[in-house]
Amino acid sequence: MAANYGWLLFALGSAFFAALTALLGKLGVAEINSNLATFIRTIIILLLTAGIVTLRHEWQPLDRLSHPGLIMLIGSGIATGLSWLCYYRALQLGPASKVAPIDKLSVVLVMLGAIFFLGETLTWKLLLGGLLIAAGALLVASA
Repeated sequence: MAANYGWLLFALGSAFFAALTALLGKLGVAEINSNLATFIRTIIILLLTAGIVTLRHEWQPLDRLSHPGLIMLIGSGIATGLSWLCYYRALQLGPASKVAPIDKLSVVLVMLGAIFFLGETLTWKLLLGGLLIAAGALLVASA
């Protein structure tokens, strides 16, 4: 049976747009306070996603949504907001070439969380990849 790699296209898109986020964000916070910049960015994201949900006819009544799923998404939204506030402040204070790699240590944290909390399997490739990501982020940040 052939593996489904449809996720890979979206993951590569995520990486590309995350890179643009860092570069354009660095330019933006040079001109605008990082907290206000995060607020503006959030409004744009809200409008963009509302437009996509509308065009795809994906709106649902709140009472039909999974309550545990909704609670997890609220927590994720809080974490995202705090992450963005920290990220934009870091971009305002430091070089994008060092801030972005440290931010990507989140990949290692996701790997650990997936193993310990989601029950995903630790393989030697996952371990080695995580160690390389961590070492690379720390190496670039200390340059």
